Amino acid sequence: MDKLPKIGIPVIIGIVLIIIVLAKSAVTIGSGEAGVLYKTFDGGVVTDGPPLSEGFHLVAPWNDVIVYEVRQQELFEKMQVLSSNGLEIKLDASAWYQPVYSDLGNLHQTLGESYLQRVIQPAIRSAARSVVGRYTPEQLYSSKRDAIQDEIYAETKKILDKQYVQLNEVLVRDVTLPPTIKEAIERKLKQEQQSLEYEFRLVTAEKEAEKVRIEAQGKADANKILSASLTDKILQDKGIDATLRLAESPNAKVVVVGSGESGLPLILGNN
Repeated sequence: MDKLPKIGIPVIIGIVLIIIVLAKSAVTIGSGEAGVLYKTFDGGVVTDGPPLSEGFHLVAPWNDVIVYEVRQQELFEKMQVLSSNGLEIKLDASAWYQPVYSDLGNLHQTLGESYLQRVIQPAIRSAARSVVGRYTPEQLYSSKRDAIQDEIYAETKKILDKQYVQLNEVLVRDVTLPPTIKEAIERKLKQEQQSLEYEFRLVTAEKEAEKVRIEAQGKADANKILSASLTDKILQDKGIDATLRLAESPNAKVVVVGSGESGLPLILGNN
């Protein structure tokens, strides 16, 4: 140090101070992130402008930048809620959410970095308790799972829209009932299925019986019409025609031994 010119020491000190200031002032915002600027001597959190976007930024060394993830994130929740008749239901759900980019400054000022624990988790838990409490365990087990998913989303979104948070989706992954209730519901559903099958067989048998009755009635009506149309003269003519055809057959030896009914000849053959 003694060999350095006297002017060199202040220069070195100045360079070091510049490096420290630049290091303190340089802020890099990563991919999928945004920064909220806090001005120490000029009003605190900046809320009237867009947040700092991705990339490199220089800020005054006495100011601060709070970095938030602004891409979509997922929250997993395991909840215990009550059905309409007071039975305990276990509900597994997840929520897709992200901060509202343009309101990031307001989010930081009102809720801070722990906004997930402060508003999102309480909102989805409150909505789940409210929605599930409208349904019976049987409805939750069978037909209403999609309905409760949509209703939980709607109620949670209504809360979060006022908190600078964007809710993209709520997914109900599993609904777990008490074992005894689940077994009772499954037995009931099985009995209902068996009853439906029995009713189907009865309807099928009744339709088949109706079909047979219709066919029998049709045959009876046809025979009735035929009987009414067959006079003695028509029967005699048909008998004569049949006799002639038998007599002309090359395979039969015809012998007349007398006469049959209605004056028709009686024909006997070797076959």
